[in-house]
Amino acid sequence: LSTVFITKFGFQWGVSTSAYQIEGGWNADGKGSSTWDTFTHKPGMIQNNDNGDVACDSYNKIEEDLYMLRALKVKTYRFSLSWPRIFPNGYRASLNKKGVDYYNRLIDRLIRYNITPMVTLHHWDLPQALQDINGWDNITMIDIFNDYCDFCYETFGDRVKFWMTFNQPHTIAWVGYGLGAFPPNIKKPADAPYRVAHNLLKAHASAYHTYDDKYRKTQHGLVSISLNADWVEPLDVNIPREVDAADRALQFQLGWFAHPIFKNGDYPDAMKWQVGNKSELQGLSESRLPSFTEGEKAYIQGTADVFCINAYTTRRVHHVTSRLSPKSYEFDQDIAIKDVEDSQETAVKELRTAAWGLRRLLNWIKEEYGNPEIYITENGVSTNTATTDDDTYRIFFLKTYIDEALKAHNLDGVQLKGYTAWSLMDAFEWLNGYSVGFGLHHVDFKHPDRPRTPKRSAHYYYDIIRDNGQPLPFLHIMAKNSA
Repeated sequence: LSTVFITKFGFQWGVSTSAYQIEGGWNADGKGSSTWDTFTHKPGMIQNNDNGDVACDSYNKIEEDLYMLRALKVKTYRFSLSWPRIFPNGYRASLNKKGVDYYNRLIDRLIRYNITPMVTLHHWDLPQALQDINGWDNITMIDIFNDYCDFCYETFGDRVKFWMTFNQPHTIAWVGYGLGAFPPNIKKPADAPYRVAHNLLKAHASAYHTYDDKYRKTQHGLVSISLNADWVEPLDVNIPREVDAADRALQFQLGWFAHPIFKNGDYPDAMKWQVGNKSELQGLSESRLPSFTEGEKAYIQGTADVFCINAYTTRRVHHVTSRLSPKSYEFDQDIAIKDVEDSQETAVKELRTAAWGLRRLLNWIKEEYGNPEIYITENGVSTNTATTDDDTYRIFFLKTYIDEALKAHNLDGVQLKGYTAWSLMDAFEWLNGYSVGFGLHHVDFKHPDRPRTPKRSAHYYYDIIRDNGQPLPFLHIMAKNSA
């Protein structure tokens, strides 16, 4: 480990969750169905046919959740609002007061305990009624989402000062509409991800401008978007083609959304060239990657106050010449991805750990996007269900990943402002159901009361928050001697 361990005071240590993964109450008190409700109720879609109908039962357990947050002494709590709990059919006319009351209670209690709410407006659980009109592949969603955001700003913005419009729009566009592994389970890898991303970017920009125009002067909050990226290392750093391939991989994953927002309102040149060239070779009259007008570029550029990043793993990338058929976002990139040699397995095979990649990713963001203020909004590791409280592997993960983040902060001049661990507690983990857990607290999903138990990692993370970093043992000794 490095000898740089402590960060500046004011650093925001927090934990993260999302509505569908913890709330349960899937049809309680007037809540509408979401795409994840529909998806998980189909047999065979989720491991063990698990679903989020009850999950951690956080809809009925605000006090239990607050107890964990207070015990950790976190400064921030990142959670998401369930759109169909607030607007059951996606539209303001369907307003569900009991859903609004739930979030008001949660936000009020957080403020009472001096915990800053970091609120994600949409973390994948789209109202099913909106998916019935083709969801994010329908351009009318831009205005529909904006009206939902407007309501949330107006209703909660007197207390919520940190907003994220979307969580991982890359996942919505590619995993939902390209691979079809997530709702809405659409497999159109050639063009649907590009259309969906185009609409998501416009929807984000619209929601940002609504806050800017109507609420910023009185509420004084921040608005951003939570993006995701794996750090990718070139197969051979001495071969320019491999270095280009690694950069291209980052542009296709992170730059797809970050470049328009944080740079010039437009897609990265690598994406425009690759998709345009492939489209031409495939005999198409125009690129499968849509174009922004000059007015749209100006509207999208600069629509985030800080840079929010979810980061879990590190991969190795090399150049390949991909096939032209079938047409696919994946093949457009001309890359092949493999695990790095020194990475360790986790309970989710795609998310091997290699902590050194986090520092490099943060530095890449710094250099690529003009040294923005950065918040890590998710970072964590999965263990299997056999691991309950004794999660020493998670302690090692936190120690090494946070150390790399603090190296970027203290040694490299990265403007890292906060670190948010995923997750407060074990939860419904999407396709893995309850077979894995990312939590600092264990949840017994076989017990009707869903009891929460702190793991060893919760105690360790408490120490990090208390000490504002990772002090060396001799600092503790000196502190005791001087007391």
